[in-house]
Amino acid sequence: MDAPAAESLNAAVTKRVDLAPGLLILRVVPDGPLFPFEAGQFCVLGLPPEAPRVTEAAVEDAEKKRTRMIRRSYSIASSSREREYLEFYVSLVHSGELTPRLFALREGDRLWLGPKATGLFTMKQVPGEADLFLLSTGTGLAPYVSMIRSDLLDRARGRRIVVAHGARHSFDLGYRGEFEDLAKRFGNLRYLPSITRPAEDPSFCGETGYLQDQLADGRIEARAEVALSPATSHVFLCGNPAMIEACLAILHARGFREWSKKDPGGQVHLEKYW
Repeated sequence: MDAPAAESLNAAVTKRVDLAPGLLILRVVPDGPLFPFEAGQFCVLGLPPEAPRVTEAAVEDAEKKRTRMIRRSYSIASSSREREYLEFYVSLVHSGELTPRLFALREGDRLWLGPKATGLFTMKQVPGEADLFLLSTGTGLAPYVSMIRSDLLDRARGRRIVVAHGARHSFDLGYRGEFEDLAKRFGNLRYLPSITRPAEDPSFCGETGYLQDQLADGRIEARAEVALSPATSHVFLCGNPAMIEACLAILHARGFREWSKKDPGGQVHLEKYW
């Protein structure tokens, strides 16, 4: 049974960065010691039902009475070596229960943080020499931010790391500046941003189109100058389930298998965001 909401809030927002309408970064500090985690894992955030919501959110069903803490899982974007705070990359779901409340938070406000991190979307099962293709849409970039900020580049040992991030507009490409800077500093990191609504963003001069189409026609490999092969590569897919399913079909046709505990030799790792 849930404890009373006021007694359950055990963390505070220490930094909020609004990247674009409906897109933000939150830094959260727990009241006690921060739990250990592996880059790529997620944890749970929560707020009581009486917490305020942003005005642009959809109207809630008045007949749906909420008495318990509203909780959802979010991938961690901060480094696993960071021991002071957790960082989250969050998009507003207008009809959602929790994100309209998260978007109403300001620095100093309190929320609930789960006691641990979990998840298998990590580098633990990936051979150290394998090239990495990290594909994501929207806030699905978060686990890759954590991986890159942790020790992935330090442990590269000659492998190539391709980060392909797709969003609707260029201003939705969170962490773009950070990745562009890292790609200049590390010769084995390729950062491939792209957008799907170029007509609404005419100033963007980069790649356009859905990630699955870029994978199918070879644009990702060509831009990265890295061959995609089940013998030499592992692929991570995170974000929109439609992108994941389409990419998975393309990869299956090329001889890739999905990783699982039953098939630890698979080369494709998945994290669906809804």
